[in-house]
Formats: sequence, structure tokens, C-alpha cells
Amino acid sequence: MRMTDSGADSAFYHRLGVADDGTERFAATDYTRSVWSTEMQHGSPPAALLVRAMERGHPREGARLARVTVELLGPVPVTECRVRSRVLRPGRSIELLEARMDAPMPDGSARTVASARAWRMATEDTAMVQRATDDRYPAGRPSADSGFGFFGAHEVVTFLDAVEWQWTSLAGDEEPGRVRVRGKVALVAGEEPTPLERMFCVIDAANGVGATLDPREWTFLNTEMSVHIHRVPGVGLGIAAESSVGPDGVGMCTAVIHDEAGPVARTAQSLLVRRRI
Repeated sequence: MRMTDSGADSAFYHRLGVADDGTERFAATDYTRSVWSTEMQHGSPPAALLVRAMERGHPREGARLARVTVELLGPVPVTECRVRSRVLRPGRSIELLEARMDAPMPDGSARTVASARAWRMATEDTAMVQRATDDRYPAGRPSADSGFGFFGAHEVVTFLDAVEWQWTSLAGDEEPGRVRVRGKVALVAGEEPTPLERMFCVIDAANGVGATLDPREWTFLNTEMSVHIHRVPGVGLGIAAESSVGPDGVGMCTAVIHDEAGPVARTAQSLLVRRRI
């Protein structure tokens, strides 16, 4: 497998500094490449970079992100990208943050390729009443089967190579697809990711984990992702995902995200379902 000169063996991105307009500049590495097309980025690394911008660009003690919605506004090229963030609606208990990612186009112009908005809430001790309604990730040894084998080999490193996948079950009529995940590279070279950055580095894979359609015959790309986080994730992440497909080319993937102590978040993605020609 080919590694890029920017050091794709260590991170999804390398920070290039701050531009004159105040935006942060990053170089994407091979590990950001999507398996649908290696000319565009998988959705997880840009989502995590947008979360990073909101968390680190506007830090606040005693508050955390509770809901994050990421909009994928088109293919994100594997090239330099620029990220900016701001507080849209400040507040003592609840506030709304926004982040945007811009990337150069072939004609030399720049376009916003992804954006995110997040509600951040002030925290308070509610340990005595905490509860989770979703089932815990089932115990048991990983299966030898892989849910991503159908994509085959690529001449370059892709997002799949950046994560260790330990499958418990493949999606079907009886149960969701379940996989334990462990990131093998950093989000940004030289940085220790926050718990939410670590989760968002893998979370957009849910529509692949929950897929029942054969991707050699169908495509089911997501246009966005909404994540509700009721507990800050720890280590040992797992994804349990399942998909619904309507009769008119539109689908939906929902997932529960787990850590070793139990469920931490729910996600939903809209899917554009198309038969391959």
C-alpha cells in the first residue's frame, strides 16, 4: 500500500497552521479516502475535524456537546482543507456552535464541502438518576466474518485501514450489524484526540455497518448525520447499526454507539439509495 509524503501512517490530517483569514489549514492524508471513491474523503474524518474545531476553538469548562449534526455538502476532496468555527447562539445553560470546512475546487475556487452545528449544554451532577434505554453491546468473541470485504483491495490506503474492525454480527433481518472499533491513527498528527473526536473518527461508518444491500449492486451514500450524545464516551467503542430502505430511492440508517460501560449515543443518517448501472 502506498503512503503519502504527508505521513498517512500517523494521522488523518496534518495541521498546516492558520491562514490570514483565521481559518485553520490541514492536509488530508490517504487514510481519509473513502471506499466508495478514493478521490474523496470518507465522512468520519471531516466530521471529527469539525467537532475538533467547535470543542477546541471555543472551549468551556462545565459544558459539553449534546447534539451534533454534520451536513456533507458534496464530495470532500483529498487535499488541503480549511476549517473555521463560531458560537452562533451564546447562552449560560445552552448554546449553539457552528463549524465549516472549505476545500479547493479544480477551477481554483474554494467551496464549503461540509458543515456542522452542535448544541452545547452546561453540565450538572445527575449520576444518581442516570439510565440508558438501549441494550448493552452483546458480550462474545468477534466473528471471523467482515462486513467490508465486498469493497476489495485498493491501490492506496483508505479509511478502512485507519480503524481496527472486530465484527460481532452482520446486519440482517434478525439483528443489526455490530462491530467493535479502535482507531489506529490520530485525527491530527501530534494531538491526543478528545473522547468526542475519537468517536466521530469512526461514527460515519454506521451506514456500512448496518447495510443489508450488496454494494456491488447498490450504492447507499449518506448526506448527513445527526448524533445525540447522552454520555461522554470512554474507550472500547462499538457500533450497532441497521438500515431501512423506502420504495423510492431514499433510506435511513440508525445506530447506537457504545463504550465498554454501555450505550453513549444514537445516530441517524439519510441515505441516497441507487442501483449501480
